[in-house]
Amino acid sequence: MPEFTLASFFQITVALGLLNVWILRSTSATAYRGGEAQSLKEEFSAYGLPDAAFFIVGALKVGSAVALLVGFWIPELVGPAASIIALLMIGALSMHIKVGDPLKKSIPAFLILVMSAGILWL
Repeated sequence: MPEFTLASFFQITVALGLLNVWILRSTSATAYRGGEAQSLKEEFSAYGLPDAAFFIVGALKVGSAVALLVGFWIPELVGPAASIIALLMIGALSMHIKVGDPLKKSIPAFLILVMSAGILWL
């Protein structure tokens, strides 16, 4: 495994954060859910997205999170995974804006976007 760097810290943080949200807390209410949603699935409904979007985005986020972790052994996975996550976070931020969420609800997506960009840049 390579030395521990800021980029590797971002890799771990983004990956574990996404896995936490999508696997462990997908049915839990949080202060950051869009609209008045109490779960991830409700959040996608609040954004006016079809059910299929929930499954597609979920697969992309979980798959990319796993790729970031596997990327410690297969570095070629890191760039594409971080790029996918960055694009998804831009989409997440636009959804928060679309439904008029307070700025606070956008903080996690913004931080993940910044860390994903950091992974790509570093």
